[in-house]
Amino acid sequence: MENVLRRLERRFGSYAVERLAFAVACGMVAVFLFVSISPSFVGRLTLDLERVRAGEVWRLFSFILLPTSRNWIWFFFGVLWFASVGQALEDRLGAFRFNVYYLLGMLGTLAAALITGAAVGNLWLNSSLILAFATLFPDYPVRLYFVLEVRMKWIGVLTAGVMVFQAISASWADRAALVAALSNYFLFFGEELVATWRGRRIRVRQEARRVEAPVGLRAVVGRTCAVCGALETDGADIRVCSCATCKGLTGGTRELCLDHARNH
Repeated sequence: MENVLRRLERRFGSYAVERLAFAVACGMVAVFLFVSISPSFVGRLTLDLERVRAGEVWRLFSFILLPTSRNWIWFFFGVLWFASVGQALEDRLGAFRFNVYYLLGMLGTLAAALITGAAVGNLWLNSSLILAFATLFPDYPVRLYFVLEVRMKWIGVLTAGVMVFQAISASWADRAALVAALSNYFLFFGEELVATWRGRRIRVRQEARRVEAPVGLRAVVGRTCAVCGALETDGADIRVCSCATCKGLTGGTRELCLDHARNH
């Protein structure tokens, strides 16, 4: 995925829309005002493929502008949160990559509508932004109700848990739709999640071996690669990485072999 993004960015990077999340948030505000005057207006914005085939092609785009809530207080906090998360992702990924991420989420939502045949909104699309933010900024503090401070990774875990619960209790079509709607997240972060999971399994096994090893041998185990498990004592060139990605995954540094230090 990284190589594909690099090639696309070299060719189409100049067409990226900057401050995309802010533009979408402004559209949400406008729609919220229209809906406050005419509540039935919201029904003309959902992604309903039957209506699209009847000529209402704007629905292919207008669903991203659906308000996060009908209550103006919750809407205010929701749209502010959306704009903040989106801007943080754009600052981290770059405007072009964030555009691609959001576009893939829109295409995934379209696939979900095709699979289920039902009208859908932007819930899953917005949820994919939360998952991306939690992956990139796991230790970011969020203050809930101005009292309880929670790390972003736990909000991501809660969001993923709700999705898993929905998938378990839903039909196979709805499960497929949920996976399709989150395809942007899996494409962008799937490799990183697998590498993190494998690295943690390797570290658990290595720690178990250290504990079982004789005391005199524990000091010479050396450093190990967090991704592939290569041992410094076996000749691997182990580097200590403190880049933003590694800090986001572990909260500190990671030990990586030379190959994974160059490509991670």
